[in-house]
Amino acid sequence: MIKKISKFLILTLIAVLAIGSSLPIHADSGASDSDSINEKLGPPIVVYGAQLSDNQRAEVKDLLNVKDESQVDEYDVSGQDAAKYINGNPNSNMYSSAKITRQETGNGLTINIVTPDNITEVTKEMYANALLTAGVENATVDVASPVKVSGHSALTGIYKAYDVEGEQLDKERMELANEELDVATQLAKKEGMDSEKVSQLLTEIKQTIAEQNPATKEDVERIVQDQLDKLEINLSDKDRQLLIDLIDKMRDLNINFDQVKSQLEDITSAIKNKADELGLDEGFWEKVGNFFSELFQAISNFFKGLFS
Repeated sequence: MIKKISKFLILTLIAVLAIGSSLPIHADSGASDSDSINEKLGPPIVVYGAQLSDNQRAEVKDLLNVKDESQVDEYDVSGQDAAKYINGNPNSNMYSSAKITRQETGNGLTINIVTPDNITEVTKEMYANALLTAGVENATVDVASPVKVSGHSALTGIYKAYDVEGEQLDKERMELANEELDVATQLAKKEGMDSEKVSQLLTEIKQTIAEQNPATKEDVERIVQDQLDKLEINLSDKDRQLLIDLIDKMRDLNINFDQVKSQLEDITSAIKNKADELGLDEGFWEKVGNFFSELFQAISNFFKGLFS
């Protein structure tokens, strides 16, 4: 019995460590703190979807941990902003909102989707990948929506936040980042694909671009195919070409992914299974469950023996 309890304690500790481990691209959680202003980098910037009602806006403010409006800079993002920054639809309804807290160089990107049930298409890794393409680095980004939305408008809000604060991003890179987000969400809907697999594919392609610096579209085609083969992903000719064209545009814009290599590595780490990170086999949690069942049965039998 003592041996079983000791084994129980050891497995419980491992389980807690597995669940509690954190990553640079954070798991979905509450929004970051807004109370302290970085005098060098400025206050956090909060951008609200223009279609939010007054009640919804108040809800989002609470979700994004905005306790004192004087401690943040606040703006609205509309369809007109989508047209301005990414050539989007000026009549778009914008609900997803974001808070951007700029960080010192070297801190990388931290993405928190505060309302994961309401951001239905875009994952934190997709946001991180797109923001790196757009040129956004070293920031904590919290995303929230009071209603179910795809999550695309939050990206436009982030671009506006940088623009109004005097840190203008390159328009071509913003448009390309939006296209990347569209491609990523499209591929994630394909049979045999999911958002994690798509994010891993895009991230590893960017890492390879940083390493190999492809000079031609043919080089891009080879890199894309090599990564598809490596991850055992089968795409239709149409989807494969969609991906090649996207990556070739990155090459044309001379985006230096080598500068954000560590952040790309963070994204790769974030999408790995917890069990893989801990070196545990795929049946670990099943074994834990079976062990708990056996232990509880043993405890039950023990007490039955005491009173029989």
